[in-house]
Amino acid sequence: MHYNTRLPLKAHWMKKYWCTLLSLLLSLNLIWCQSPYEYKLNEEVAYYGVGLSTIAAGRYLTTSSAFFTTDELESLNPDDVNRLDRIAVNQFSIASGHASDVLLYSSFLGPHLFLVSKKPRSHYGDIMTLYGEAILLNTGITMMTKSLFRRPRPYAFSEALTDEYKLSRAAKTSFISGHTSTVAVNSFFAAKVFSDFYPESKWKPVVWITAVALPAATGILRVTAGRHYPTDVIAGYAVGATIGILIPHFHKNKSSSDKGVQVDIWGNGGRIVWQF
Repeated sequence: MHYNTRLPLKAHWMKKYWCTLLSLLLSLNLIWCQSPYEYKLNEEVAYYGVGLSTIAAGRYLTTSSAFFTTDELESLNPDDVNRLDRIAVNQFSIASGHASDVLLYSSFLGPHLFLVSKKPRSHYGDIMTLYGEAILLNTGITMMTKSLFRRPRPYAFSEALTDEYKLSRAAKTSFISGHTSTVAVNSFFAAKVFSDFYPESKWKPVVWITAVALPAATGILRVTAGRHYPTDVIAGYAVGATIGILIPHFHKNKSSSDKGVQVDIWGNGGRIVWQF
């Protein structure tokens, strides 16, 4: 039995890019007010610069990488895959792939839910500035890693799929899991910001449990879908969670005696403060 299913890989990636772009555009809808976070112009330029540079480099490496050849596919041996990851080789589920897509796209709503509550809504500009940095860095690092490792996806080993499906460029982008890293950065970023605004909230355990569970569920679905190995999703989870937590953490307000350039931006203008 052979599957001859052509999943819309190009359309799928376009959806991911549009979600990222929409989140970045929303981050431009900024307002100024007192904030638990602070900004230094040189640091913000660095964050955004690194994110955009890694995305550009990852995109270039991806488009310049060679497709699998028929001979390469025939030479793939499941025994060459480590024991932990080998469980993904015989997995292939379209339903699991679709379910992981639902978790991915819905996770982009998480950082924007702060619009619902009055306190974080008044700091929405600050939150979106940080979120723009986090999503860019995560996307860039994920794309760079995929492009550098060029690891065959589990379904490349499957005899139930036609070679036409396995000869796509996406068949060489297994490490790391982009779905998992993206859901992780979205959920952990939201949980960290929630904790910064409501350090005494009784809802913190629920928020953090949700943040932990969503990318874990996404990773499991990616394995059962035959798109990733366990180590792919573990690495993606670690990358996304780390960025989602550290970006807000590095921007927490410090003493007013701090030196440097700080920038605040809002809808119709902004200000730059140089303390020395």
